Amino acid sequence: MRTSEYDEDELRSRFEEQALPLLNQLYAAAYRFTGSEADAQDLVQDTFVKAFSSFHTFKEGTNLKAWMYKILQNSFINNYRRNQRRPAEVDADTTTDWEMYQASTHDPTGLKSAEAEAFSSLTDEVVVRALKEMPDQYREAVVLADVEGFSYQEIADLMGTPTGTVMSRIHRGRAMLRKRLADYARENGIIVVKEEVN
Repeated sequence: MRTSEYDEDELRSRFEEQALPLLNQLYAAAYRFTGSEADAQDLVQDTFVKAFSSFHTFKEGTNLKAWMYKILQNSFINNYRRNQRRPAEVDADTTTDWEMYQASTHDPTGLKSAEAEAFSSLTDEVVVRALKEMPDQYREAVVLADVEGFSYQEIADLMGTPTGTVMSRIHRGRAMLRKRLADYARENGIIVVKEEVN
């Protein structure tokens, strides 16, 4: 019993020493995900709770920042999916039927281009499935670059690979994703316009 208590104290001490210095970097990433200070704080808190509870599984000597970032990323995706399933919340006492109808038919982005219209018919599930079909190193590079907006150097640091390798993986990963989504679109009768190469 005494040994496990000591191990737990040692684990907590190591976690605080190694993980807490990453707080600002994780908050910056969380803010990029959420666009809201409060949501970013909640996401970081959730990440640290999950990271601490599974810190015993972290392999010493590997990239802690990447490991914690993966937890942050997964937490954000899970929260996003959960929120997408929640119905819109309104104050029924102060909202008229006409206002509710107007809000339900309003598109804040204005008119969509034909390409955006076609792409919007691809569900999140289709995009996630296409990403899952890609090899891990290409999927991670594309997500870090195109979803989270990290620079090549930041991705290289997170993935522990040279910048040139990151650039290559992003290029090949985007091509794989584009092909998978185009194949899906064709299979489902969505018109895909091929880009002309000069």
